Amino acid sequence: MLGIIINPKSGKSTYRRQRLYLFHLLKQRNQQFEYKVTKYATHATELARELVEDGYDEILVLGGDGTLSEVIDGIMHAQVSEQQRKKVAFGLMPRGTGNDWGRFWGLTRDYKRSLDIFFNTGRRQTVDVGCLTLWRNGEAEKHYFINSVGFGIDSKTCQRAQVLKYYVGSHGLNYFFGLLSAVFTHKSLPVELTTDGGLRLHELMFTMNIGNGPFSGGGIRQNPDADPRDGIFHGMFVTKPTFRLIMSALPKLFNGRLKEISFINYFTAKEVMLRTKEHVMFEKDGILVDACGPYKIEIIPSALQMVVPSKI
Repeated sequence: MLGIIINPKSGKSTYRRQRLYLFHLLKQRNQQFEYKVTKYATHATELARELVEDGYDEILVLGGDGTLSEVIDGIMHAQVSEQQRKKVAFGLMPRGTGNDWGRFWGLTRDYKRSLDIFFNTGRRQTVDVGCLTLWRNGEAEKHYFINSVGFGIDSKTCQRAQVLKYYVGSHGLNYFFGLLSAVFTHKSLPVELTTDGGLRLHELMFTMNIGNGPFSGGGIRQNPDADPRDGIFHGMFVTKPTFRLIMSALPKLFNGRLKEISFINYFTAKEVMLRTKEHVMFEKDGILVDACGPYKIEIIPSALQMVVPSKI
C-alpha cells in the first residue's frame, strides 16, 4: 500500500503544478494510495508513524531534507516488528531548500523524473539510518536522522538559513550566506568527544558534522567520503580556527577538497559520544533541536529501504 506525505511549504511556488501532475499520474496507474499533507513542524513524523502502523509499505515524500527526516523518524518510532519495518520502502521527490540527501542519489527538482524513478525505473536500496540519543530529566529521547547531524557553527548556520528563507525564499545558497553571517560571531565551546574507533578529544569545538551522506548545507561536501550504504559514519571536527584558516576553507566548501585542510579533524565511527559543559544546540537534517548533552550518536546499518535510480 502506498502512502504519500507532502509538505506544501517546501517549494510552495510549484506545489499546485506538482500536485496535479502527481494525481494525474496516479489516476493513469489506477494506483490506490493515502494522501497526507503536513500542517505543522513534526507532523510528518506523526503521519509516517501512523502509515507504517496501519500497514503501508511504501511512502513517497514530497518535501525537503527536514520533511524526509521527520518521515524517517516516524518510521523508526513506529510500533511494529523489525521485519515489518525493513519491508517499508520510501522515495523522495525533492522540494526543499538544500535537498542534500537527494543530491547524493542524483535526485533533483526535476519532479517528473523523480516520480518516474519511484513508480517505474527505480530499484530498492538498503540504507543506513542515524540515531541520536539525549536525556531529558533522566529519560532517554531518541532522534533518528537520515543524512547528517551537526553541532556548533553547523546548527547556527542552519538557524540563519531558516531566517533567510522567509526573506529571499528557499535557495541552496541560503546556507552559504547563513554560514558567512554566523562564522564570525560563533563562539567555540569546550567538549569531550569519544568514538568507538578510539578517538578521544578534549577541545574547544567550533563545529562538528557527522555524516551518513556526504552533502549538507545546500551542497557543501563536509564529509566527502560518507556513503549511506557502508554502515559507518564519516565525521569532521574543527576546533577554534583563525580568520585566515576560515578564509582558506571557504573556496573548498563545495568541491570535496575540505580534506586537504589540515585544521579539520576527520574520523570514522559507528558510535560517537559528545559530552558538553555548556548548552549545545544541534541540527539533524536541517531541523534544529534545542537540548543539552551528553549526546550519543549511533549508526543503524541497512535500517530501511529507499527507491533510488537504477544506475546508482
